[in-house]
Amino acid sequence: MEGRLFAIGDIHGCFGELKQLVESEAAINHNDKVVFLGDYIDRGENSREVVDYIIDMRNSGLDIVTLRGNHEEMLIGAYEDKNRLYQWFLNGGYTTLDSFGAGSVNDLADEYVDFFYSLKYYYCLGNFVFVHAGFNDDIEDPFEDTVEMVWTRRGKYRNPVLKGFTIIHGHTPVPIGICREMINEHASVINIDTGCVYSDVPELGHLSAVELYSMKHYSV
Repeated sequence: MEGRLFAIGDIHGCFGELKQLVESEAAINHNDKVVFLGDYIDRGENSREVVDYIIDMRNSGLDIVTLRGNHEEMLIGAYEDKNRLYQWFLNGGYTTLDSFGAGSVNDLADEYVDFFYSLKYYYCLGNFVFVHAGFNDDIEDPFEDTVEMVWTRRGKYRNPVLKGFTIIHGHTPVPIGICREMINEHASVINIDTGCVYSDVPELGHLSAVELYSMKHYSV
């Protein structure tokens, strides 16, 4: 069986939706490759379960790539400098500490700290580039600016280095209809963050994935 290539958007502690997406909707198996686009934690109630599930996927032999989102970047910042804790808490970090049963970010087990530090800023495969947010379009090498990769998204790029690539990202929630439209049109920049944690907002509240070879959209 030929393997598929998936990207999964921002999860934000939505463990039930992630499990359903992986095991039922997309039925991901050991022939497939999965790229997670970051933002596994914060805001939702089950950040630890999400991280444990992703670690278990890797340990079971599934071929996965885990990217760094701005929320993981804020956690690492708070871990390294207590003065940056306030920014993380403003963006839902306290829900992550509750989920992990930790009194402070420095109480996280080494396994989790290692996981967060191991996250990649971007990943390239064939004509696809995966990133949490986007790239700095104004410098010679857009792959040098890691801040832009987790914080700034763009709808299009003119940088010649990115010409011919399809960029798959998350970071800013879009209505599920807009996500499907980008996928169906084979857009050069595709946002698959459909705001899973915002279930009270019309047209959001979905966890999305895209299978890149078929350009098929999956959601829960």
